[in-house]
Amino acid sequence: MILAYASCIGSATLAAIVGYKLIPHFDIVPATESLKDIPEMIFRLDIPPLMPVLSALVLSFMLGLSIIWTKSDKIEGALYEFQNIVFVMVKRFLLPILPLFIATNFSVLAYEGALASRLPVFFAILIVTVLCHITWMTILYSSAGIYSRKNPWSVLKYYGPVVLTALGTQSSAASLGVAIEQTKKSPALRSDIRDFAIPLFGNIHFVGSILDVVFLSLAVSQLLYGTMPGLEKMLIFIPLLGIFAIAAPGLPGGTLITSLGLIHAVLGIDEAGTALMISIFALLDSFGTTHNITSDGALTLILSSYVDKHEQALPAEDKLE
Repeated sequence: MILAYASCIGSATLAAIVGYKLIPHFDIVPATESLKDIPEMIFRLDIPPLMPVLSALVLSFMLGLSIIWTKSDKIEGALYEFQNIVFVMVKRFLLPILPLFIATNFSVLAYEGALASRLPVFFAILIVTVLCHITWMTILYSSAGIYSRKNPWSVLKYYGPVVLTALGTQSSAASLGVAIEQTKKSPALRSDIRDFAIPLFGNIHFVGSILDVVFLSLAVSQLLYGTMPGLEKMLIFIPLLGIFAIAAPGLPGGTLITSLGLIHAVLGIDEAGTALMISIFALLDSFGTTHNITSDGALTLILSSYVDKHEQALPAEDKLE
């Protein structure tokens, strides 16, 4: 889990550095004037959150640690049941209406007259994030090869079908089964570590999605407000986002949906900004999901080599035991 968290923080940091350097050169001008006014809504239903985002985060930590320390099996089981309830609601309610929500946002942009002027920005965001995905995946596999002293291509070359599945489904959970089968063909991975690590990383290592969220946060802020969040906010946002991503479901848009409250609370992006982020994220999610599931092989290679090195360091009698 520490390895996955460190990887997520690294990719988010890369996205932030690239964003601060490149986004000012996108020639983004907030188009607030000369836009057609949206007609007033017939009615509006505001549902306030039960508690602030940071309060929920602290509460979840306190509950998790308390359950571990007290070994409260009943409460732990109840929380797992609640998790299943949330996942069912996401699958059966949120995901089916998400395409309609995205289409509506683009319709609003088209009605205002902002879509044509912002399309080049959207494509620039897409190109830069894809290049960032390739860069971070190269860093991960190169690091894994250096640490393990094995050719990382002996793992990466089996990920072709996994990449196609991830691009088509935009779901790490849907791609996980293919990843498990494909990585069995790699001789560089220990079978016991592989069978444990690939499913684990497939559910907590959303490194590509985090990269997309961080870069989108900077780009949307510049697009709507004419300025990006300060570095001090980003230094708080990235570590918290890494925690949120580990807990996110491996569903299309799961990492972004999970972190919407955090984006609003820490970065100050309002409802219009988060709606635009969701719309643009739909264009990026295929590549982010591919990054998520493919980079698991690099972490598994590191973990396999770590176990091998520590087994070699053990005395012979300890190995026999």
